[in-house]
Amino acid sequence: MAGHIVALGGGGFSMEPDNLALDRYILSLWRRSDREPRVCFIPTATGDSVDYIERFYSAFEKLACRPTHLALIDSQISDPRAAVLGNDIFYVGGGNTRDMLSVWRGRGLDQPLKEAWQAGKILCGISAGAICWFEQAISDSVVEGELHPLCNVPDIH
Repeated sequence: MAGHIVALGGGGFSMEPDNLALDRYILSLWRRSDREPRVCFIPTATGDSVDYIERFYSAFEKLACRPTHLALIDSQISDPRAAVLGNDIFYVGGGNTRDMLSVWRGRGLDQPLKEAWQAGKILCGISAGAICWFEQAISDSVVEGELHPLCNVPDIH
């Protein structure tokens, strides 16, 4: 059973901290009533910006969920599958798509995220975090200030 993909072009906690309507919508996709969803923020595209992580917690601690995050840049994740297991919603932040995907591949995170989607989990994100779920995309991460095709994005489908 495949999960949901929610690709945001803008909005959400990172752009509108006083308007969490999109974030509430994402949480509404969680269909289990026995517990609150575990929401894992993945800020790789900004180099695991501490400010971005703090804004995530500031927003999601107000909502009916259990927020957590997965920092990859300076951490030593020995088992990416274990880092993904136990989370229900994956929210990927915006930033540099190409660099993010390179880190994901290098750390072995791309395949566990695909498996999470196939198991019915919710994948979402804004900007780079939105286009990362698709086979091909247009991005300014290849040459700054120019839009170019970005191929070999891990195809979740």
